Amino acid sequence: MAPPPVDVRVTRDDEGIVQVAVGSAGPDFTVAVLDVAGAVLTWPVLGNSGPPAAEIHDVGRAQQWLWAVYGEGAAAAVQACATGEPAEVRVRADPTTLAADAARLGFGHWAARWWPASHLDGIPALQPDVLGLELAALTHRCQQLFDSGDGFGDSGDQPDDCAAQLIEDHRAALDPLIQWWRAAPGSSTDTARRLESVLRLIDDAADGAGLDGPELRRLRLLLDRPGPAAAPPAPGALFDRSDGYALAAGELLVAGGRLIARGSGTNDWRRYPPGLVDASEAAVSWTARALGARRQFEVDVVAHSAAPASGAPLAAEVRVNDGPRKRVVLARRDDMWTGRADLDLPADETRPRVELGVLLPGFDPGPGPETGAERDAVRTLVRRRLAAAAQPVAYDALPHGSSSAPFLAEIAAATIDEDY
Repeated sequence: MAPPPVDVRVTRDDEGIVQVAVGSAGPDFTVAVLDVAGAVLTWPVLGNSGPPAAEIHDVGRAQQWLWAVYGEGAAAAVQACATGEPAEVRVRADPTTLAADAARLGFGHWAARWWPASHLDGIPALQPDVLGLELAALTHRCQQLFDSGDGFGDSGDQPDDCAAQLIEDHRAALDPLIQWWRAAPGSSTDTARRLESVLRLIDDAADGAGLDGPELRRLRLLLDRPGPAAAPPAPGALFDRSDGYALAAGELLVAGGRLIARGSGTNDWRRYPPGLVDASEAAVSWTARALGARRQFEVDVVAHSAAPASGAPLAAEVRVNDGPRKRVVLARRDDMWTGRADLDLPADETRPRVELGVLLPGFDPGPGPETGAERDAVRTLVRRRLAAAAQPVAYDALPHGSSSAPFLAEIAAATIDEDY
């Protein structure tokens, strides 16, 4: 059943920016974002998938996709607001195939940035090469959203128009995807059909961009002449990175010393790039010790399974008893980021009031407050998606391009053989 039309509000501000408002937005880690021709589109990740909100800075360029995303009435309202009165129009947006595909593409980019992978919380990471190739396929399907370009994300304000670049960056997953497709039990299943659709879109995008290479030549050959293949292991095993990551307590940074206090900190996802820190609320902890007259503060942060062993200047920001904030440099040690510093603690050694967060210095957390409840809501969402990916529903029962359908990377993650 097609979703019903949605009421949207079209306005123009003093600088001539036209906005299409659909509901309200939350913290940036709960919003999917897509840069398209002349505009930025956004969707609430935790809400129902519908037409996007839009901030349109070039209505002329946006006309190539406005009608196909919102319907003719909304596209006309945007044009009217951009060229004269009134400065505000309420109109109904009709559901469209391009809107559904764009929502799925936006969610895929959100997952690449905000997926809360955590050994502590039992949420497996998404294999980046698998997700990258499906994003390439979706980008190619959504080409009407973008100005003509070379597919390498060089179109100025359209960094998400990068199908060719995604194929180049993630071509290591092409052969495993082909194996998965050839061994899928019949072309009538939803996973087999999705695999074939992704692979054909990749082939078409690569051909249009003039890409070549042994993986792409094998893909083209097998798409023309598919044949039987032996059944592979579970999909997750095809992409398992065997990086040896295993959560371990490790030894204390400092031997001896008298324990004064210990506690946990805040794990604000907005303060560091993806792939550095385990997303759990329990990932950040601290210990205060007395070493003679010194008072030493130790920080432990559980690392993301893909975190680099060195080269990332991660830090902890510490504030004791409403005093000044101090940065503690962290270094990777096994499965932890660790650091220590001498701090002024109360002379009577009562439990100090400590605020602690982990960050990458200079990384902009973005505007607006965020709460642990919103992070919990994101974890609930991805657990529900992983459960669905383990037993995906019939492809025909899902709206075409719906962001509710599991991504191939989610299906692989749901079957990966790791100790979570």
